[in-house]
Amino acid sequence: MLNQRPYAPACDKNKEPILEVLRQEFLHSGLVLEIGSGTGQHAVHFAKHLRHLEWQPTDLSENLPGINAWCSNSELANLRHPQKLNVRTANWTGLKADYLFSANAVHIMDWASVENFFSGIGECLAPGGKAAFYGPFNFAGQYTSESNARFDQWLKERDFLSGIRNFEDLDRLARSVGLSFLKDYPLPANNRTLIWSRR
Repeated sequence: MLNQRPYAPACDKNKEPILEVLRQEFLHSGLVLEIGSGTGQHAVHFAKHLRHLEWQPTDLSENLPGINAWCSNSELANLRHPQKLNVRTANWTGLKADYLFSANAVHIMDWASVENFFSGIGECLAPGGKAAFYGPFNFAGQYTSESNARFDQWLKERDFLSGIRNFEDLDRLARSVGLSFLKDYPLPANNRTLIWSRR
């Protein structure tokens, strides 16, 4: 069915812990650019509960129909129509946002895409804006759990260019585009939300 909404059980499990972080960090009204909106479940949930924010979902073109099905069904005035954005090839000129959110995306991209992603953040994030990344991360090259080690092995078997990213590597990219690290929020299932701010 064209209007069938895709469903990911993990989104239902993690949406409330992530929402509590966003409530603490995305305090002021503004536009949120979500990179890699996936099914669209997060976009709808966060837009519904953070009415002071305007939420812009983005993803690869093949995922847009499913995201649009969720967005259209929600009838939320602060939820924009999903837009195509491929971080590997994106031209970020003209994109502006007060906040950026991305869940479970950087570990499924190749490193060149991650680099371009952070370059794009440097182009589009407003001064004082914040970027929030949710997912599993390594620290000093070490896994935070055995389950994350197994997940990383599965990712690399699926695509050897993907994998759980080291915080230090991401922070280096962030600092190179004018971002400062603010906070690490440990969340359930060995995931975290990492917050950077634009200087």
